[in-house]
Amino acid sequence: MAESTEQRQRFFGYPRAVEGPNIPYRKSDDKNPVFSGFLLVVGAWLVSKLEFVQKILWSNAGFDEMRKLDFGDYTERWDPTVIPAAPSESKPYVPELHPDSFTKLPEDIPGRYHSVTEYHAKYLSGELTPLSVAESLLPLIRRDTKSSPDHSLAFISTNVEHVLAAAKASTERYQAGKPLGVLDGVPTAVKDETDLIGYRTTYGRSTNDAMFPVADKSSWPVQKLLQSGAILLGKLNMHELGADTTNNNPNWGTPRNPHNEQYYTGGSSGGSAYAVSSGLVPLALGADGGGSIRIPSSFCGVYGLKPSHGRLEDTGSTVTVSGPLAASMADLEAAYRILGQPDPEDPICALFSPPKVLSTSSSRPKILGVYKDWFNRAEPSVRDLCQKTLDFYQNKLSYKIVDITIPYVPEGQSAHAFTILSEMAVRARNQAIDKKNWLSGLNPANKVLLAVGAQTPAQDYILAQQLRNILMQHLAFLYKQHPGMIIVSPTTPMAGWPIASLGDLKHGITDGNTSIRNMEYVWLANFTGNPAISCPVGYTEPAKGKGEGKVPVGLMGMGDWGSEDELLAWGREAEVYLNEVYEGGRKRPANWIDVFATAKGTGKVNNESDK
Repeated sequence: MAESTEQRQRFFGYPRAVEGPNIPYRKSDDKNPVFSGFLLVVGAWLVSKLEFVQKILWSNAGFDEMRKLDFGDYTERWDPTVIPAAPSESKPYVPELHPDSFTKLPEDIPGRYHSVTEYHAKYLSGELTPLSVAESLLPLIRRDTKSSPDHSLAFISTNVEHVLAAAKASTERYQAGKPLGVLDGVPTAVKDETDLIGYRTTYGRSTNDAMFPVADKSSWPVQKLLQSGAILLGKLNMHELGADTTNNNPNWGTPRNPHNEQYYTGGSSGGSAYAVSSGLVPLALGADGGGSIRIPSSFCGVYGLKPSHGRLEDTGSTVTVSGPLAASMADLEAAYRILGQPDPEDPICALFSPPKVLSTSSSRPKILGVYKDWFNRAEPSVRDLCQKTLDFYQNKLSYKIVDITIPYVPEGQSAHAFTILSEMAVRARNQAIDKKNWLSGLNPANKVLLAVGAQTPAQDYILAQQLRNILMQHLAFLYKQHPGMIIVSPTTPMAGWPIASLGDLKHGITDGNTSIRNMEYVWLANFTGNPAISCPVGYTEPAKGKGEGKVPVGLMGMGDWGSEDELLAWGREAEVYLNEVYEGGRKRPANWIDVFATAKGTGKVNNESDK
């Protein structure tokens, strides 16, 4: 038997391995009211003013169901951080960023995106410069021009002066033969939930200069991107406060899914997913509190990594982490090697063992865990695509697939939901200038969500953290039983989320039933702190009357705490499946930008999709 994770790696905070109760999967239908348009505006105002209505909606959401359960002697687990500790004698971490350390995709595969190593190669040859790339991208993303292009909806703000200064400095380094590394001059951007020096962090909310000052310091992950020489194009659109999974944002506009404009990008890192999927950048920084990296990655057909809780930075949340989205697995790995540098000034982040480079021949366990009753709840088209990918892993790559069960899955999702809503409500109130009217600055949908979340009683919050402990200990039991196992499921059970009507984009929409459905698989990694990755594995037909572009589908793998490197290796194999086994291979969206061609002045802004 393979050596266990605990024997190979020293951890801080690793849960005791205790098998949870054998609870059959039972999920009742959700019965949350759906509001949109003018009715949502009026209803949200009433909900924000009437506390008894907020309490009714809280109970109607099923948040009080845990009072009926017996959790026995389990105590609370308030924070899911589990630290794979760096060896005490380890040397300071220097990211391995030599181009030869990354897997290169065949040149002739369909739907190929430009990778960071290709940007680097073209800069070294002089065929392109970081300045020519930046100058070609700015007209596509700027909001401050007379005719803002569609791509600008993915961005909230762009500091042209900063972008051009960084691009000029990078160009000069290449001309002097002294680039900083493979990311030097590569365009990227960050979700408007993370501080970037010289920009306001609005969390997708309406402009309010008094509430959102200009940052005088970047967050740690952004500092690492800047120090690598990457060109930060600006702040990316997001669902307001990250409170839902469509990226419907009446404040800044709603970017449409590049593969089918009648679908949402998914959220809350929808701007990040759009920018990567459309080819504007090979990688972007997002954040994930309930699938907010993985859901838009799945919907937009790109790769997304949700790291272990606390690895990259302290987000001030018990469920949310920062992490990368990328056009290819090599780009995702490059981003992770940069972003995963431990922050010596953060008492938690500093303890994490840094990323390591896994060769394609690395010996590692090949075990996939499937909770069938849960897996099979996906829509048939999603389930079939994911199952075909599992067949590839099993039949072609010799993976062993084991049946597993996880207790209290529906109840755990509810516990995660009101935990994150409670945290959002407290932070939104703290951030508000007028504490008595703290809901007034939010869009209508979030007035409802946070007003309801704010009604969570202490009793139920404590029960939720007891359930968190049950789940973490059960996962530790599974990983002890099957060392190196990756738990797999569809990223989301849905084949995308169609935009119901254009009116929904004006005022927003609150559809708790579909939101819960959309998050059915992703919430667990947030609640328990495990790393997880989403990889595109195919495409399905859109709903009737919802355009012609096929909708991407993602497969998710969730690993043991600290297993990001193993997940990246698994993701490489999923990439091989999509590019070389899946019929037709990868598809680029109709609005994909060939940045290399546009930087040379030879490309069209919009290219035909790969059909």
